[in-house]
Amino acid sequence: MDKQTTDSKPAIDHALIISVFVVASCGLAYELVNAALASYLLGDSVLQFSTIIGAYLFAMGIGSHLSQYVPEDQVLKRFIEIELLVGLIGGLSATALFLSFAWIAAPFRPLLYAMVILIGILVGMEVPLVMRVLNQRKAEFNALISRVLTFDYMGALAVSLLFPLVLAPMLGLARTAILFGLCNVGIACWTVWRFRHDLQDSYRQLLRRTVAVLIILFAGFALADRLVSWSENQLFGDPIIYAKTTPYQRLVLTRWQDDLRLYINGNLQFSSTDEYRYHEALVHPVLRDLRPSGRVLILGGGDGLALREVLRDQRVKDVTLVDLDPAMTEIFSTNPDLVKLNQNALSDPRVTVVNQDAAQWLEQHRGLYDVMIVDFPDPSNFGLGKLYSTPIYRLMKQHLQPNGRMVVQSTSPLYAPRAFWSIVATLEKAGFYTTPYHALVPSFGEWGFVIASQQNDFKIPSDYQLPMRFLDAMTTAQMFYFPKDMQRVTVEPNDLNSQKLVQYFIQDWSGVAR
Repeated sequence: MDKQTTDSKPAIDHALIISVFVVASCGLAYELVNAALASYLLGDSVLQFSTIIGAYLFAMGIGSHLSQYVPEDQVLKRFIEIELLVGLIGGLSATALFLSFAWIAAPFRPLLYAMVILIGILVGMEVPLVMRVLNQRKAEFNALISRVLTFDYMGALAVSLLFPLVLAPMLGLARTAILFGLCNVGIACWTVWRFRHDLQDSYRQLLRRTVAVLIILFAGFALADRLVSWSENQLFGDPIIYAKTTPYQRLVLTRWQDDLRLYINGNLQFSSTDEYRYHEALVHPVLRDLRPSGRVLILGGGDGLALREVLRDQRVKDVTLVDLDPAMTEIFSTNPDLVKLNQNALSDPRVTVVNQDAAQWLEQHRGLYDVMIVDFPDPSNFGLGKLYSTPIYRLMKQHLQPNGRMVVQSTSPLYAPRAFWSIVATLEKAGFYTTPYHALVPSFGEWGFVIASQQNDFKIPSDYQLPMRFLDAMTTAQMFYFPKDMQRVTVEPNDLNSQKLVQYFIQDWSGVAR
């Protein structure tokens, strides 16, 4: 070995170890992308993240085991080939899964877990092969182990921060996966070039493969948004006019003629053709006897539609709206069609908009309100389920005037009876008197609400001071009557430890309880 080759060894060794940082980042990124995508499309984020992480780590173990069967004279070549495969399969995984879910939904889960396991096996082989390459170059073993694992863990930390805060919101899931695929191929490209003399006859073949995969991934990056838009159009049926992945959720807005529909993580939030039924039923029964101070708190409801109904009442003097996602309140305060729908409610001078986690805001704030309107998304996962728990309701109670009232959207008493009545039981455990009711919203079916008071003095309204499109005395009386198929069932309240409500919700909507 000549002096030039000997002198270049430390530089190459350092570069190989740094490549572990990139490899670890990419490996974790594919895991996060697939888990996030599964939670968007299938719901129940805890289940999706748990099963995908478990399958992925198991597959990495298989990959680590298989790496020992790579012959010593093939280690470098196999490492490059694996980088190309990981980059290609992992990079295109999110796009392929979006297309699969929209095109033929039946094989989505098998494809998801097959892809997770395949990527996991390939990623599991990467680090052992890098260590063997370094060992062949006579790197000192103890230093080798410590440096490789250090950069491995550092890469995992870097991507765990960048993914939710920067990459997913800015690029979306499909392009984020492709970006990391390009990083894997970049490592392969560098390795082919720096070890071209060691690769000998394989050099040109590997170089051609590297260029081919780069072309595919760059094309995928350019077409990713179009492909995802096509798949979501197939999924939602109507043309998509707005789509954005935020650090908190996936927002999709569709339009067909005069019907605007908002979807969050694939779940319908409203249709403009009948949302007035939902929002009149949510707001006006509890607002009917508003106290003179006229202070209202809305938790959730970043679309401004419940706020629109509140502001119609001239007795309202001050409204605070707390919604987690600034992207939600921004689009509903700037898009002309949406501003028209909510009558520019978010820009009303009586309104203060706060973008913060509702539970944190309640803990930090000390104001009292006459009416509280709780319009959170359904408790489909543990992150949302906590907002329907006894401790949170007790916290809400601290912000309610002694003679004030609160209303909670509470999913369907017909399609999810155990979830609905669990919310009622939870409010009662928190010390509220409850008055449940329901309304027919064609886009959702029969939908439920619960009025909660600290005093047992709520009376069903017989008239309203404002003109209504849906509510009148007879309709209101029917809302507070529960027929035989929606009678109360015995269920447990929702606490933070067990989150029974989330279990009820998933089982009810999946048909287990029917």
